Amino acid sequence: MLTIRTLDSLTRIPVSAWDGLHDGTNPFVAHAFLEGLERYGCLRAEWGWTPHHLTLWEGDALVAAAPGYLKTNSHGEFVFDHAWAHAYAQYGQAYFPKLLAAAPYSPVTGPRLLGAERYRPALLRAMVDAAGQRGLSSAHVNFHTAAEDAAFGPEWMQRIDVQYHWRNTVGWRDFDGFLADLDRRRRKNIRQERVRVARAGVGFRILHGDEAGDAELAAMHGFYLTTFAEYGNSPALTLEFLQHLARTMPRALVIVLAELEGEPIAGALCLRGADTLYGRYWGASVELPGLHFETCYYQGIEYCLREGLGAFEPGAQGEHKIARGFLPTWVRSRHWVADPAFAQALRRWCAEESASVRSWKAMLDARSPFRPRGPD
Repeated sequence: MLTIRTLDSLTRIPVSAWDGLHDGTNPFVAHAFLEGLERYGCLRAEWGWTPHHLTLWEGDALVAAAPGYLKTNSHGEFVFDHAWAHAYAQYGQAYFPKLLAAAPYSPVTGPRLLGAERYRPALLRAMVDAAGQRGLSSAHVNFHTAAEDAAFGPEWMQRIDVQYHWRNTVGWRDFDGFLADLDRRRRKNIRQERVRVARAGVGFRILHGDEAGDAELAAMHGFYLTTFAEYGNSPALTLEFLQHLARTMPRALVIVLAELEGEPIAGALCLRGADTLYGRYWGASVELPGLHFETCYYQGIEYCLREGLGAFEPGAQGEHKIARGFLPTWVRSRHWVADPAFAQALRRWCAEESASVRSWKAMLDARSPFRPRGPD
């Protein structure tokens, strides 16, 4: 007998029960990551995030779950639906609140329907029922895996987008091997960028959570705050949250620190999965040519090559990544809309968007920096 429960906090679920629902390869669905966001002030109702986790039980046993949130805006999602909200407003209807299944602030593909495959349809029905019971406009599942796609019925509209990922599909053993498969112009450009940083006297340290002290964590958080201040955005991650990750996910937290004359001047915050490095945030206190590329991209590629990781996902957007070996890669989301008229109109909108994105990716694919013997 299956029962559905919605929970307003992951503290209500033991770590072992939640983490027993996934294989541990993706850090963004780990109990420590998601519960830490709640505990350390990264998710706030006034910022549009209210935890609303969907859980499926057989008796007293948790058998499936979806990390869920009631959203009163689209901040921190990276699947942009501002046009949808605007359309609702034009017709005097409320688009918010809506129900979202996602990893907050993390445009990273990963499991969203946790538990055995046979429970996925029940979780999706529970999402629709929860949205209907609350009178919500819609329900959304962002950055789910390709394997989960089959669970969605036709009532769930699909959207696609492109990110830029580095993958070691040919077995490179070091950075020179990677460079050798690039065309001459891109190879020369990367070498010049790296030389500029080295000649400026910048050195690098890469620290896991259990290797980073209070000073290094504070420096990284300071760089993160600097970037958000430059763009006029509100930073969500707290220093306490970073300290929490260092304690609870010590080998999954990876920090790249750039130093000049013994002082940190820039940093990149990453999380590590079983076979993938995920770049999330960066910041700097000085401006130097090539510093961003070295800190955010080249140090991460070298880390993957040293550690035997097969992929590096440095974050959303950025066509400039193609020239540095990060190729266009599909990401996906699914959307259920309650109002039949809006659902019909948005279905056409999604079809047109998908056609445009597919054409765009085809053009991007033609800009590969690799020579013919490189990866596809």
